[in-house]
Amino acid sequence: MAFQVSPGVVVTERDLTTVVPNVSTSIGAFAGAFQWGPVLERVRITSENELVRVYGEPTVDTFEYFWSAANYLAYSNNLLVVRNTEANAINAVVGDDNAGTALKIDNTDDYDGTSFSSDATAPLFVAKYPGARGSSLKVIAVDSAGWASFSGLANSARTPDQKLLFANFNSSPGTSTDVAAAGGSNDEMHVLVIDENGLFSGTAGEVLEAHAFVSKASDAKKIDGASNYVKNVLRNESEYIWLGQILKITESSTDSGSEVNAGSLKAGNTFKLLNAASDADKIIGGSLSGGSDGTNPITPATEQAAYNLFADAETVDVSLIISGPALQATAQHIVNLADARKDCIAFVSPSKASVVNAAANSQTNNVVAEKTAIGSSSYGVMDNAWKYQYDRYRDTFINVPMNGDIAGLCARTDFSNDAWFSPAGLTRGVIKNIIKPSWDAAKADRDELYKGGVNPITTQLGAGVLLFGDKTMQTVPSAFDRINVRRLFIVLEKAISIAAKAMLFEFNDEFTRAQFVNIVTPFLREVQGRRGVTDFKVVCDASNNTGQVIDTNNFVGDIFIKPNRSINFIQLNFIAARSDVSFSEIGG
Repeated sequence: MAFQVSPGVVVTERDLTTVVPNVSTSIGAFAGAFQWGPVLERVRITSENELVRVYGEPTVDTFEYFWSAANYLAYSNNLLVVRNTEANAINAVVGDDNAGTALKIDNTDDYDGTSFSSDATAPLFVAKYPGARGSSLKVIAVDSAGWASFSGLANSARTPDQKLLFANFNSSPGTSTDVAAAGGSNDEMHVLVIDENGLFSGTAGEVLEAHAFVSKASDAKKIDGASNYVKNVLRNESEYIWLGQILKITESSTDSGSEVNAGSLKAGNTFKLLNAASDADKIIGGSLSGGSDGTNPITPATEQAAYNLFADAETVDVSLIISGPALQATAQHIVNLADARKDCIAFVSPSKASVVNAAANSQTNNVVAEKTAIGSSSYGVMDNAWKYQYDRYRDTFINVPMNGDIAGLCARTDFSNDAWFSPAGLTRGVIKNIIKPSWDAAKADRDELYKGGVNPITTQLGAGVLLFGDKTMQTVPSAFDRINVRRLFIVLEKAISIAAKAMLFEFNDEFTRAQFVNIVTPFLREVQGRRGVTDFKVVCDASNNTGQVIDTNNFVGDIFIKPNRSINFIQLNFIAARSDVSFSEIGG
């Protein structure tokens, strides 16, 4: 505490209540191709319904990716998803009088950095994400001039677009309070987003969004203080469209076509009415077109760019990385990524050609060869089959990789028990929503797979389809060649390292070292009580914090752990005895 110069009382407090925190163990991570949604941006998905809403239903090109994610969500409710696309996928657009050159805008950051040309081909509205699905959209907008031109008509005399606008907005756009206060006028407009072809809602012509009384003025505000500028409203609130070339909407009579810049509104701009001279009904926009999923196949580089959004352990917390139908080079990349992070596990499956309709008796050799090619790591887990299941969205039966399910079993184990319990077997290893695995490994095949570090999927009478192994991909025999041990140490290392940050910039003295031991010991005692470890010891004293360690500004804590092991082999000995033999004579 500070020295006092004159008499007085100084009250201080010191917090010695630091504890080891709980850490997440069930955050899934997945990257794949979908027909809609933000590209190269992490999105948290909590259910299959939300997966459909954000990324669209599975298609013939995306079902393997979709169901890898959806199958994980059958066990858990926390999945970070990144969409990747083919290089030449583009967004659908509509321009002035249905003109407009298509372009690719991947996500919000990409949109913020996009400058639209000001020529006649510049798009007026852009589908929010790349893909052919965006061509299902139609966007129409109107201001006070357009509203006045059809509001007095009988409904039977209105065009379909006019009827839609009149049915979804109660009154005419005009001049907002902000613009009127600054002496301007004619800034308000209505924007309607329609599912023209029914690919989003399932009903052609369904209204998806109605944005009422948005402003052409860049600094207009809503009553709650949020921006009411049409560009910002669509950017922040629409799930379907961006505003393209804003000059076509934000022209003012005093600017002669130049954009109204932020801050200039208060000078009293009077905005031009939309297409007042050229269009009889004064409605702008129309059907979006030109959207494309691309024609080039997904490459390892594309897949790996998406998974790299999970590479930094300091910025994104993940526990279970799902590879889906990733190419073998990408599967290896994902395992290496987990190995580099050292706080999560990657789950991979063999390629489809190796296990689906493969030549008889070749599956085992195929799978072991692929595992060998990927390499050895205790941060990787590999299964041996694909999953034959029903795709209710397309009313067909499909094969998908099982790594999403295996990661899901680990997530479910976290909820039912703890991360250090094995996810395999009759109690915790039952696979959901499966008709059959792509192949059933016989006992001899399972032996070869297990020796090679691959976990078999088996069908057992009365039990269903099970994960029947709990090995990691580590080749060297040790405690870390088991999933439960690897996940135990991930939990311990993650939690204790967070708690250890409280020691940074403190003195390396007896008091600090004792504080560290007193933080870690109760945590490990609790883990022991929950069957994670059989014994432990924490050493943090002068024996491992020598003068050399202290002088180099280091701090050492040695934590010795005896992990609990899962039972993999059971031997039952049945002994027949004569009637005149006492069990006490032959026991033992």
